[in-house]
Parts: sequence; structure tokens; C-alpha cells
Amino acid sequence: MKRLICHAVLAVVLTTGFIFSTYSQSLDQIGVTLLRTQTTNLDGSGIRVAQPEAGADNDPNKWEIYAANVGKSVSLFDYYSADGLTNFFPNVLGTNSWHAEAVGNNFYGLSGTATNIAHVDNYEANFFITNYIFNLTSMPTAAVVNQSFTFGALSASDQQGADSAYDDYSEMYPTLFVSAANNGGSVCAPGTSYNCICVAAYGGSSSFGPTIDNGRCKPDITAPAGATSFSTPQVSGAAALLMQAALRGDGGSDTNSAFDMRTIKALLLNGAVKPADWTNSNSSPLDARYGAGVLNVFNSYEQLAGGKNDSSATNLISIDAAHLPVAATSFITAPSGWDFENISSTATNDAVNHYFFNATNGLATATLVWNRQFGETNINDLDLFLFNAANSNLVACSTSRVDNVEHIFLPQLPAGIYDLQVLKNGGTNVVSDNETYALAFAFAPVKLNLASVGTNAVLTWPVYPAGFCLEATTNLSVPTWSTNNISATITGSTNILTATMTNAAQFFRLCSPNF
Repeated sequence: MKRLICHAVLAVVLTTGFIFSTYSQSLDQIGVTLLRTQTTNLDGSGIRVAQPEAGADNDPNKWEIYAANVGKSVSLFDYYSADGLTNFFPNVLGTNSWHAEAVGNNFYGLSGTATNIAHVDNYEANFFITNYIFNLTSMPTAAVVNQSFTFGALSASDQQGADSAYDDYSEMYPTLFVSAANNGGSVCAPGTSYNCICVAAYGGSSSFGPTIDNGRCKPDITAPAGATSFSTPQVSGAAALLMQAALRGDGGSDTNSAFDMRTIKALLLNGAVKPADWTNSNSSPLDARYGAGVLNVFNSYEQLAGGKNDSSATNLISIDAAHLPVAATSFITAPSGWDFENISSTATNDAVNHYFFNATNGLATATLVWNRQFGETNINDLDLFLFNAANSNLVACSTSRVDNVEHIFLPQLPAGIYDLQVLKNGGTNVVSDNETYALAFAFAPVKLNLASVGTNAVLTWPVYPAGFCLEATTNLSVPTWSTNNISATITGSTNILTATMTNAAQFFRLCSPNF
């Protein structure tokens, strides 16, 4: 299903050949169901979105969304193509597409992630790309643009051209592009752009990283679907939820910083749940298959709700010099939260922003995000470090030279005092001395508690962070862990499971991930 784009040799390609909808199990898995029980009216209200669509079934005219097929009123939609603009359906611009409607259902439909968004701008994809992206023409102010298509396999230079066009647009007209990774082979543009969120399909057909141009980490995140066309709108919907929460003050009074695309991206990646075989390295911060992991918008929201936390201290060091912890003062009191801050190096100095935590035993994760700036082919080089502040030992780091995302994940961090550092490399060969970044963090204790109540055993553990499941076995020598017949209820912010005590031995554990 291809159509040539008149700007270049690119082609718009749908990322699927079959329909897959978001069912309740997927909403459970990506944290939407839990989020709805823990918050009020968080449904995408007030957020305008865009959905460019390629022609389906080899028919270039089949790109439109029929409102009734996504459970919405036609007044919610505007339709754009090279032939004009209309807010009526049916219309002369095109016809409805099953693909567009399946994407819409996962995005904002009645069974979707963000069920009450303010407006949808539905574009014919070639017109959208040529008229807006490559010409840097302002479109109506959509905060999130879902792109469930790719340009297919490109040369490295053509991919770089597409990436630059999208990155420049997102910088000139602050817009979060959420783009499919593709369904096989290497990740494809426009999902390879630096500033977008590139989405893979968990449990389905999906492409993998790194990018062919310079080995960057893409995809950024994963959501459960049969193909990336339908995992992508789940992430778009999650972004809309966080943006709504940011604007209504759930992340604190600095709503502009909370709403910024960099903050939203950092929160989504940092809240993701790691599959059992997830892996990364210091120089490659995200997994080549899963990115930061599987979307869990509840975790991301909890980190947003932790509020904006300014860095504890800032200092300059000589280029490439050691940057050990400084005296620990002004501790970050929130165990989970975010920051949106500037950092400035010089021609002779690197810059370090320090965040001090007095952490309890548990999971630790941090994600650093910044954008490729307008008109630039390169990015500033930022790194992320975690030191034990008591002995200055390095615990973990993320130091990619090509990515504009750094990510640290520690499933079991011992209790202690820690210095989380954001470092901007200085010198003369930089894009700029100043850079603005977003940081999301979580130092979250995960503890299973057991109490005896009458003839029952009551097990409790925190709702946040989500992604853990309770398993049981009757034998620790040769354990066979199972989730059979284990069903917890939620009271407030606590999972509660009541088990009848028997004479047989029973052992329980929390296990991650819950996939």
C-alpha cells in the first residue's frame, strides 16, 4: 500500500494488513484501567490531536475516519487533503478507511486510551507530509500527532532528510509526533526522528533498532498489539492523558513545563514496564526491541504527580574531568517525580546538575530527554549518572553519544544516599552551550507485606509502581511459581489479597513484569 510523495523518493506505507483493536486486556496491561480507578475524569479532555492516514487497500482515497465507527460525533472531526478542507462526512475528499478507524478506536474511541479528546484533525498522509512537514507550514494546533504509517526502507541519507524535517517541525511548532516503528526489519522514518516517540508492538509484528544512519536507539517504547499501527495510538492516547493532567495542574503549578513534549516523553518512557528479557548498556540506553519497555500510563502519571523537582546543586568541571558527588544538600523529597531545566556548559567546562536522594530499598529508574534543535544535524551530548553519594562509587550510567535519550534502570537498588547527575559535555564542538532537558525519576520501594487476620493470611503491596504480579508456590526447594487463583483487590493505593491459611506450606513473591 504505497503512494509516492511528491517531495522526494519517500513512500507512505501502512504498517499493517489486518485489524486489531484495543480490548480490555490491553487497557489493563498499559495501566489505563488502573489509572481510571485512581484518578477522576482523566480522559484526554481539552487535547486536540491529529491523525494523518495513508490510503488503505491500495486505494489512495480511503483515508478518512467515519465518526460513527469510532463512537463519536462528526463534529469532532476536520478532514484535510490537497483537494481542500471539510468538517462534513461523507465528503468529496475521500472515503472511510478501516485502518484509520481501527487506529482511531485505539486512540480515542469508546474502547480507547483517551476517550474524550477535544478534536481530531484527519489528514491524507501525503498532503500532510508535503504541505506541513517538509514546507514547515503551521497546521492547526494539535498537541499529539499519531502516525500509524512509515516511509518504508530508505537509504541512510533519505532517512536523515525525513528525520530533519520532522525534528525541525516539532521544534518550530511544538508538536509531539508518535510514530510507528514498522512491522519487520529495521525501524523506519518518520519513527526514526530524534524528537518523536517511536512505538513498537509488544507480542506482535514489529521492527527493531538501532537506526541505520548512526545506530540510535529506536523504538522508544512498546505497547501490546498485533502490529505497530495499533500499538502507536495507545501511546498517543497516553500522551494526551498526561497532557490533560499537566494542564489541569496534576503535576504542579508549572503547567507549561509539565505539558512540554520532552517532559511527556520522559514520563512515558520512565513509567514503562520491562519485559523479562529487556536489556540495555551504558552506550545503548534502550532495548532494540522494546525501547524503554511496555507502556504503563499509570506509572507515568504517578511520576507526573510527584511534581517538578529542581536540581539540588550545579557545578562546572574541566572537560572530561571526574565528576564525583558534591556535598549532599537539598535532598529531593519526592520518591517519584520530574524536572524540566536548563543546563549550561562552556568552551572549557562540562556542566553537572545534581539530584540527591535518600532512597529506600527498591526499584530505581530515571530517563533524560532533550530535543535536536532547529536546523541542526547533530545534538548536544548529555549523559546520566547515578553515584552512591556516601562512597562516590558509580552505580549506573547512560552515556550514548548519538541518542537524545538516556535511561537508567535498576530493579533492586539498596537503601542509601544517591547522587543522580545530568551532565552536559562542553567544549567547542557542541551545538550550543545551553540545553533544556526533561528528567523523570522513580525511586520506588516495592514490598510485599504479610499479616494474619483470623484464619486468613492478608498480603498487601503498593499499587504504584504497577507492573508487578503476585506468584505463589508450595515448595522453595524446587519452586513452581504460579499466578493461578490469585486475585487481588485495590483499596486506596494498596493491593490486598486474602488467602485462607492451610496446613500446607505457601510461599509468595512479587514478580515483574506482569506479562
